[in-house]
Amino acid sequence: MSRVLPVLAAAAVIVPAVSASTVAATLPPGGQVSRIARVVDGDTVDLTNGARVRLVQIDTPEVYSEPECYGEQASAITKRLLSPGTLVRLYREPRTDAVDQYGRLLRYVFRVRDGLDVNVYLVRVGAAAPYFYDFRRGRYAGLLVRLALRARAQNRGLWGRCPRTPYDPDRGVSTGPP
Repeated sequence: MSRVLPVLAAAAVIVPAVSASTVAATLPPGGQVSRIARVVDGDTVDLTNGARVRLVQIDTPEVYSEPECYGEQASAITKRLLSPGTLVRLYREPRTDAVDQYGRLLRYVFRVRDGLDVNVYLVRVGAAAPYFYDFRRGRYAGLLVRLALRARAQNRGLWGRCPRTPYDPDRGVSTGPP
């Protein structure tokens, strides 16, 4: 039994306590249907058409250059949600730029099969924090803030694993070294 507990504890870090179905919804009208080619990191995906998408209004800890605490876990959660071939619908946030300085599309990503809003889900489980670049708050800003504060209060995800992480949705998340 003593050997099982560490394994269960490690699994709890990778598998969030909140199920994906708790944030599934009916897909909003419009959007662009695309397929996931691969997950680059927790908040960036490549599409089969060659485009790269940065999930808008959120930020996950880094896994490249200067890896951060909970970066690998956040990426693993996104990979579990958006495996290669997953059909998604992309929505632009009118209050932000359509494309960032690196040429990535800035979009909300919804899974077609169940309507899961991936951006919102990642914040809810503590894999991401709200990030309002240039202080521009989009249509889900209030929801993202409420979910992040709840995840932080409940020590979910990065908030539990990286307890010194400051909450500042206007600067992006910075969790420190792993």
